[in-house]
Amino acid sequence: QVQLVESGGGLVQPGGSLRLSCAASGSIFTVNTMGWFRQAPGKQRELVAAVTRGGSTNYADSVKGSFTISRDNARNTVFLQMNSLEPEDTAVYYCNADVVPWRGNVHDYWGQGTQVTVSS
Repeated sequence: QVQLVESGGGLVQPGGSLRLSCAASGSIFTVNTMGWFRQAPGKQRELVAAVTRGGSTNYADSVKGSFTISRDNARNTVFLQMNSLEPEDTAVYYCNADVVPWRGNVHDYWGQGTQVTVSS
C-alpha cells in the first residue's frame, strides 16, 4: 500500500506565507508526477501546481509568481511554497502522486487534505 501524508497547512494573514509538504511512503518503485490540488467550499477541485520527476513544473495561472513547487526524489516528497497569500487561496489542499509500485500497475494516490485559511 501507498500513503501520502501532508503537513504545513494552517491560518495565515493576507500577504503571508506557508509551506506545504507531502511524503509518499509504502511499496514504491518510483513516483512520476507529483502535484497539489485545492478545493474551496462550493467549488470544484482544481490543479494548483505539478512537478515531474525530472523537475518540469506546471502552475495554475492564478498562482504563477506566488507559489513554487519542488520535490525531493530521494524522499518521494513534494513541497509547495506559497507566498503572498490572499483570501482567495483559502481551500483544502490535496497532494497527488502518480506512483509506480514494485508490483502492479501505475496508480494515482491522494493525500487526506490540509486546510489553508487566509484571513485577517
